Amino acid sequence: MSRTTRGTRWLVPLVLLIVWLAVGGTLGPYAGKLGEVATNDQAAFLPRNAESTRVIDAQRAFQEDETLPTIVVWTADDDGPVSADQRSQATRALAKLQGTPGVVGEVSPAVPSGDRKALEGIVQLRPDLGDELSPTLDRIERVADGATGTTVAVAGPAASQADLSGAFAGIDGLLLLVALVTVLVILLLVYRSVLLPFVIILGAVFALGAACAIVYVLADHDVVRVDGQVQGILSILVIGAATDYALLLTARYREELAARTDRFAAMRAALRRSTGAIVASAATVALGLLALLLSDLTNNRALGPVGAIGIVCAVLSTLTFLPAVLVLLGNAAYWPARPRPADAAGGGHGVWPRVAHAVKKAPRKIWAVALGGLLVCAAFAPTLDSKGVPLDEIFVNDAPSVAAQATLAEHFPGGSGNPAVVIAEARHEKEVTARAEATEGVADAAVLNEKGRPGAGPARVVDGKVRVDVTLKDPADSDAAKATVAKLRASLHGIDGADALVGGYTAQQYDTQHTAERDRTLIVPVVLLIILVILVGLLRSVLMPLLLVVTVALNFLATLGISSLVFQHVFGFSGTDASVPLYGFVFLVALGVDYNIFLMSRAREESLEHGVRDGILKALVATGGVITSAGVVLAATFAALGVIPLAFLVQIAFIVAFGVLLDTLVVRSLLVPALVRDIGPKAWWPGLLSRRND
Repeated sequence: MSRTTRGTRWLVPLVLLIVWLAVGGTLGPYAGKLGEVATNDQAAFLPRNAESTRVIDAQRAFQEDETLPTIVVWTADDDGPVSADQRSQATRALAKLQGTPGVVGEVSPAVPSGDRKALEGIVQLRPDLGDELSPTLDRIERVADGATGTTVAVAGPAASQADLSGAFAGIDGLLLLVALVTVLVILLLVYRSVLLPFVIILGAVFALGAACAIVYVLADHDVVRVDGQVQGILSILVIGAATDYALLLTARYREELAARTDRFAAMRAALRRSTGAIVASAATVALGLLALLLSDLTNNRALGPVGAIGIVCAVLSTLTFLPAVLVLLGNAAYWPARPRPADAAGGGHGVWPRVAHAVKKAPRKIWAVALGGLLVCAAFAPTLDSKGVPLDEIFVNDAPSVAAQATLAEHFPGGSGNPAVVIAEARHEKEVTARAEATEGVADAAVLNEKGRPGAGPARVVDGKVRVDVTLKDPADSDAAKATVAKLRASLHGIDGADALVGGYTAQQYDTQHTAERDRTLIVPVVLLIILVILVGLLRSVLMPLLLVVTVALNFLATLGISSLVFQHVFGFSGTDASVPLYGFVFLVALGVDYNIFLMSRAREESLEHGVRDGILKALVATGGVITSAGVVLAATFAALGVIPLAFLVQIAFIVAFGVLLDTLVVRSLLVPALVRDIGPKAWWPGLLSRRND
């Protein structure tokens, strides 16, 4: 080979490395800036066409300015009734807030509860306070704490939003740090290499920076919406996926280095034999996420393209940055270990030859036991309650807004502070109000008057419509309150010409729950079909892809069953967010198929040479270590979501982490190999391998 040719070979990886260093230096900071364009206003993520969403649009006309309500609640220190003097002091304290920074509109007086043991007052805030929201609430609490012998607390939408923003404060720093340190420790322990873990981590960080920069621009131009949940999942998804793909490529490169001395030829062979599996695996996840665009929930639709962008960036980093660095380092990448001759044939060591021997000896017994265990776990899946998380369980720690809301609910009607909002034709005002009050589960109904308050006085009429605030007897987040909303809608929709719409917090939860059920019915079959088509194209078979899809779907159901038991009896959750099962399905099924793609693409390669029954065992031995390591890394990265104290993310973290481990250690290691070993060549029907004689 000429000196010029050798120089050219080195030029390509050097250029790729320089390009990625420039990308990392330029776009890397965006991983910490995504929060600047994120919104945690949950009203922005409601179903597009739901009745409660239309009410939000309609009720804006009844407000001179859009506001964020804050409810101040006082209780007597001696647990006795609140005195008239204490009520006067509380009202005077509220009056001091009038016109102060962040406060808009007229501040209400302090109103006593029915049991006379508490007071409440409402302060309207500007909805765009951002970072100033928490300081404003602290100031309100300090000023309101002027009634002697009472304890004051702050509840309502503003307090909940402040606590939510506080919970997401660790998204940019803490979550990313925990995930990266976790991955680094695992890689150092598993591979006992000094350089390789840092190279893999650096590639993942570059991919995350690129993904965050793209999402930042799209969010800044209102193309996609990003909240703290989407932001956190993006970080974890990119780090986990980039690490998994990197592990597959580095393992294959190590095999090729052991078989030949030319590092460039080794990398070409490694890319040729692993790119198909990596791209197919990424396609299952990216297209599965894009299927979320079919959802009617805005945050689901946001996660689809955001997650797909992250996966594409992870693949680009794996197939360009990583090969460039590995070629430049050569054997030194694995220092102090070096590729061994046994690695050249994909030879496994340790536990995996013993696992393969067990599968070879008794495949039918192994798949029967594994299948039976999964079916037992799956039997508990229907017990997972996905009707929503109560307000007092949204945060896994003791959030101040939750405690304040509990105090409010103890002394006022359960729906106080979170009324159902009815918009109807003004000419039917009295009939709508009367029917609403007569509905079972309703405590009170009042028309919004000209002063902008519910109560006595002429109604405020806007475009021929009035607003009626309906206070429910039960807590706004309870199943009973949701049932009341359904009854209220049925009653008011029956008034001809009233065109009544029922919205508010409880109606939003009700609509979100039903939309999530509709989404699962539509999106689950679409995702399964996408994965099946990709597998058919990759494996050139029909029966094998069907087998893999069924096993990962069963793994998902088994994970839901175990999660239901753990959530109820270990974590103490009474339910899950309505979107949790769908998120769990998309991540587990798409990511679970990844590991089977890694295994079966190698099995097809080995089967062409050694036959189907021996080929699956050789593939198990060759890929067992790397795929299990990848599964542990992905489970650990998703588990890092648990550092954000929100029930939704804790539940997603457990479902994905447990499901990935179950898939890696049981489905991919035992169930699938045993089934293929037992079925033999027919498992690859109607492809070429199905016609081999084993």
